[in-house]
Amino acid sequence: MPDLASFPRADWLWAVREAARRMPTADLDYGDPRGSLDLRTVVAAYLRRIRAAAAEPDRTLICSGYAQGLALALQVLARAGVRAVAHEDPGSPASTSAAIRAAGLTPVPVPVDARGVDVAALEASGARAVIVTPAHQWPTGVLLAPERRHALLAWALRHDAYVVEDDYDAEFRYDREPVGSLQGLASDRVVSIGTVSKSLAPALRIGWVLSPPALTAPLTEAKRSADRGTPTLDQLALARLIESGRYDRHLRRMRTLYGARCRTLRAALAEHAPQVRLTGLAAGFHAVAHLPGGSDELAVIAAARARRVGLYGMSACRASGGTGPPQLVLGFGDVPERAIAEGIAAVGDLLGDGRRVPEADVSG
Repeated sequence: MPDLASFPRADWLWAVREAARRMPTADLDYGDPRGSLDLRTVVAAYLRRIRAAAAEPDRTLICSGYAQGLALALQVLARAGVRAVAHEDPGSPASTSAAIRAAGLTPVPVPVDARGVDVAALEASGARAVIVTPAHQWPTGVLLAPERRHALLAWALRHDAYVVEDDYDAEFRYDREPVGSLQGLASDRVVSIGTVSKSLAPALRIGWVLSPPALTAPLTEAKRSADRGTPTLDQLALARLIESGRYDRHLRRMRTLYGARCRTLRAALAEHAPQVRLTGLAAGFHAVAHLPGGSDELAVIAAARARRVGLYGMSACRASGGTGPPQLVLGFGDVPERAIAEGIAAVGDLLGDGRRVPEADVSG
């Protein structure tokens, strides 16, 4: 979760007023199901500048968040003859599989390693589409390696397949400039979905789909059938926010905030559980804590909860639900620095040696 308290309320109110003031009367009609041309133009320019995307307004579709963007893409892929869709493992197996099945397709988990999605395993899966998080893999945090990027796009071309790119928190990198999108390398094979859910707030329900040329018309029709379009005033407010520079300023503030919370988490673990290794800290606002070998992931989570500290296990992100190796996914986006430090201090002994969780802690 992003830091919800940092939502730029004053800037958003300014943008809504400005949008309403400048909004032509004609924009109060249903309009283009792809969304406001104004926002599509602004978003395309932003993505070309920040993500090196091959973004054009005519092939940009505004949607109501990632969930709708994915649902529309899967519907269109099903109509194009796709029968199986691969997804990363670990990843978001419950929600992703549900979306795939809702489109009448078969979900196929494909493993992720330290260099990203395993393209050889994808090749063997028989799928003709795959959903990936290449800029910052959820939840491991790894970056899709350059050779894997090229192999993935070669797979798509070879099998007349499509890559669905979930560009969920690419703005928040701390080690380098944002990594370029896959879509910028193969705009005819990649469906790229982005939103403001992580950069601003999930409640806005505004996202976009960068569509390959062959899918633009069916995606537009699917969006028309779904809801006839995303609310126009909100779209115009976002356009004003981006073009005014206030959106970029907000992102700079948030990178500073999340960077400080990331350092606090690292320092707290170094002090209270030095045996725990952290990875995935180069971007976003979550990290992976690797518990000592032999730790009981579920027992650690239960014991921490008895101490009023919420932890989340990697097992929930695995298609098999397996608990090995024992790992935790630690979100720090919506947790103040003081709470991070106090929370880790409260459970440091559990994390440092999860093989000997006190029985009283497990029972509560």
